[in-house]
Amino acid sequence: MAELEEAVGASASTIRRDLGQLAGMGRLRKVHGGAAAIESTLSVRELTMEEKTELNIREKEIIGRYAAGLIRPEDFVYIDAGTTTGQMVEFIEEKKATFVTNSVMHARRLAHKGCRVFMPGGELKASTEALVGPMTAESLRRYHFTKAFLGTNAASLSAGFTTPDPAEALIKQYALEQAGQCFILCDSSKFGRVAPITFSSYTGPQVITDRLKDKEYARHGNVTEAEAAREEDPSGT
Repeated sequence: MAELEEAVGASASTIRRDLGQLAGMGRLRKVHGGAAAIESTLSVRELTMEEKTELNIREKEIIGRYAAGLIRPEDFVYIDAGTTTGQMVEFIEEKKATFVTNSVMHARRLAHKGCRVFMPGGELKASTEALVGPMTAESLRRYHFTKAFLGTNAASLSAGFTTPDPAEALIKQYALEQAGQCFILCDSSKFGRVAPITFSSYTGPQVITDRLKDKEYARHGNVTEAEAAREEDPSGT
């Protein structure tokens, strides 16, 4: 609040009144000590795998390394298609766990590591290299995962975790429902954004991100900031 007073040259009471009016109009969100920008409008276009691969590489590596470290020998793991989950696959060292993935690329990499891998049936979506559709969904209903690791296009307190494609949203939803623990791998650039289709509420799964910029997203206690965890324990143990 002090920063706002200095920036606009108005009293605290005036600023609080104006923030209240703007919040009532839906133009911002009031938080403790000030205000935060309202979550962005709908983002409809889905990037290709090639485009996604070039974005936030360091952040995805941090998230992927942390997520891979959560896998134990007895786990039966689902890994979603996507570039952030792809980084996770690169760091997986546990060979005794069993894996299921709807990503052809992830399955190939896991097999090359010597892991036991299953794939559901379904239609191959070229832009994301993911198996989707009713056959894929029906296949996932037969599995019971100890852990599922899902990617997301956007994360919002109000809309939850969202993706542009209803076919992919359905697969994510089925995988989440069949998992004892579900982790959403979400780099910090995706918070405060909304894509067309919700596949999970925000408060349901655990979230692994690099580092939160808006701490409002941490208040539900379901977020791990992997970058901060690595700084506290550089050995990764």
